[in-house]
This record gives sequence, structure tokens and C-alpha cells, in this order.
Amino acid sequence: MKHARALHAVSPFRSLLRRPVTDSPEQRPPTVEGVRLRGSLQLRHVDVGSCNGCEVEITSALGPNYDAGQFGARLVASPRHADGLLVTGIVTHNMAGPLRQTLAALPAPSVIVACGDCAVNGGIFKNAQGISSMLDEVVTPDVLIPGCPPHPTQIVQALRSLTGR
Repeated sequence: MKHARALHAVSPFRSLLRRPVTDSPEQRPPTVEGVRLRGSLQLRHVDVGSCNGCEVEITSALGPNYDAGQFGARLVASPRHADGLLVTGIVTHNMAGPLRQTLAALPAPSVIVACGDCAVNGGIFKNAQGISSMLDEVVTPDVLIPGCPPHPTQIVQALRSLTGR
């Protein structure tokens, strides 16, 4: 009987309530120069031509395990309500126009976050036939998150560098 209790010392429910995955709020990363946000970051996500690997990691970063929301980062449905864009993928012919329209709808000043190798430097799709341009030819990103795909902790750290939390 004592042996059975030792095996079940930590219940699965209690393990779900722990938050050891992210850093503590006291360990703040250095903030990005020139960005003035007041602890909150509302981002509009735009996929301009990715393999969806980055989207899976963004979902994880904003989910309960990594919880970027505790540091003030959140996705919004409209660019008019956003402080900036979270861009994934390399700009394809079909998405060049919608990206420019989304950029035009953003209130100024805004921040641009390039997430993943495709958005940062073209990645594996750099010389593909359907590519219109690199992201930095359309808009200059303020924050670069390299990786194919980047780990959720990298995404959370980059968003924390914008919120200052």
C-alpha cells in the first residue's frame, strides 16, 4: 500500500497546473530600441507563404504551456486593432498584395516581427518559382526570430523583448 502511494505522489492534474516551462517574470530580456509599448503587444499574424511549421510553434508559444499572454502578447483579428505584425513565410506572388494592404491598415507606429527562417532570410523556399520577394524588400522587420521553425521559448523571448515584461 505504501508503495502504491509513492507512485502516485504527484497527480496528473497537479502537473498541469505547474508553470515551469517559461522563465519567471523577474528575468526580463533586453528591450528592443525605439519600440514604446506599455507592457501590452497586440499582433496581427500574417502568413505570406510558409509551410505552417512556424504557425504550430506560435500556437504553442501562445498556449498554456509557454503562455506568452502572461507577458502581454496576444494575437488580434484585425490589423486596425494591432500594434504590429507577426509575419511568417516568404512573400509569394499571391500574398504580396494582401501583405501590403495589411501594412497599410496598421496604425502608426507599428512593429514588425519576422518569425522563422523563411521570413528572416528566405529559408528553404528562397529560390522557388512562386516567390515574389523577400520580406525585408517589402518592410523592414524590427525583430527577427530565426529557426526552422523557431522554438516556442524563442518566440516568447522575442515578444517579451517588445513588451518589456
